[in-house]
Amino acid sequence: MANKTPASDTLKGFTSPRTPKGTSGIVAPPPWHYVGQVTAIEFEADGEKIAPYLPAPMQMESTQCCVYFIEWQYTSETTEDYLDPVESQYRETILLMSGSYKGEAMAYCPFIWVDQDKALMRGLIQGWPKQLGSTHMSRSYALESKAAPTGLSAATLSVNGERYMAGRVQVHEADANMPAPSFAGSALVRYFPDLVKGNHQQPLVHELVQLKSRDVQISKVAKGEAMLDFTVMADHELSDFSPKKVLAGYRFQVALTVDDLKPLTKL
Repeated sequence: MANKTPASDTLKGFTSPRTPKGTSGIVAPPPWHYVGQVTAIEFEADGEKIAPYLPAPMQMESTQCCVYFIEWQYTSETTEDYLDPVESQYRETILLMSGSYKGEAMAYCPFIWVDQDKALMRGLIQGWPKQLGSTHMSRSYALESKAAPTGLSAATLSVNGERYMAGRVQVHEADANMPAPSFAGSALVRYFPDLVKGNHQQPLVHELVQLKSRDVQISKVAKGEAMLDFTVMADHELSDFSPKKVLAGYRFQVALTVDDLKPLTKL
């Protein structure tokens, strides 16, 4: 009779599907390396509407929010994903609000949309509440052309074929501070429900965590005027964040590595 080896000893991989070789998982093990082109727009929202989005340990720091439209390129530590644009390139839209935890200012992410399954899975592991959506961004070029006016850029978010956001930035300041709130060091909620009958209101994982990125590089930050419209239907909860006042727009590049997370508290 052949020896039987427990499946837990033969199946490998950081995420499912776990296999004998461990190379078919949707996400490779960290470190994860990213570089991206960012268009960001600061704005103020209705404090009474957005405050309930913060998990109970956090408090609202101000009504200032920021939306980040980002075109990313990614690679793992052990692969050369950047040589395959289909694997490595994706776009996402991140909405952040200004919160604090135990007196420390800390952004919080109520909504985020991404257009690739691998990026969605990496985000869920960290606590980003990612959903599928299509982000589109105009590009700048060194050549003068009416197709790419100097300093002017635009970005949109569509979900299930419906336009949710449209933004535009005209930069005029070449070396400004980063927009706020920043996605570096954001607070996130890691949540995984339990399908077992009787446990639906008792999630398997429910905790507040803080991002820990390393080897962060930021290019010079260009700043200028901006416009931002939320065209989502009024009955969609994103409408709670509809801009009351647009503050400023930004363009910059960022690079970082992710391989750690800081647990803050169980929820």
